[in-house]
Amino acid sequence: MQNAHLRLGRLQYTRNTEKTNTQISVHVDHYIGNGERAHLLSVFGGDAEVGAIRAAIYEKHTFTLAFPNGATKRIGFGPDAVCYSGSLSLRGAKRTLRHLVAVSTSLVANGTAGQTFIMNLEETTKDLTWATVVSLLGLPADPRWGNAVLGAMRKDKLIRRLDGIGCYPAVVIGTREEFMKRMGQARSMNLLPFPEKNGPVVWPQYTIRDALTLEEKQEECSGSVSG
Repeated sequence: MQNAHLRLGRLQYTRNTEKTNTQISVHVDHYIGNGERAHLLSVFGGDAEVGAIRAAIYEKHTFTLAFPNGATKRIGFGPDAVCYSGSLSLRGAKRTLRHLVAVSTSLVANGTAGQTFIMNLEETTKDLTWATVVSLLGLPADPRWGNAVLGAMRKDKLIRRLDGIGCYPAVVIGTREEFMKRMGQARSMNLLPFPEKNGPVVWPQYTIRDALTLEEKQEECSGSVSG
């Protein structure tokens, strides 16, 4: 990918004690956060640097995140974050890079507590967004209902844009019971079509590539949306 480095963020960790001064930075290729609370962080760098970041996350320390557009924000995961480690081999490089993905407890329990996190919320991914909500909440729903239900939630400001690097994340606010009530009301107004015949509801199949692919140029986006 050309100019991929222009779409990367930078994570800096600084810790000063009586005996040592620690300052470490690593590259960020994906991030999802809400204000100062991080929910997803994907970083890569040297073995020692990534190891220090992992330890700092488990110790509930905070970091300075620089977005591709130059904006900075202080972030942290809070308690009980989960980390996954791996290695990246680059052509022509003598040593492999270390890769770390950290996930908040809220994202691990995605769909519970009235929050469903979406990695890429765009016009081209609205069907995948609806499938994600239905799957995580276990809703008895039809693929054709997404426009009506999610459209009404946008008007009610229950779909909110999150901070992102390498993605266009958002959170959908609503419990299973609230979605059931909303779908019942929409059905009573004949806004939701029923299947023409009895039998299983057939949903499109999506891959992890579908969830990660961006149709437009990747760029940092933050703030909130109401429409």
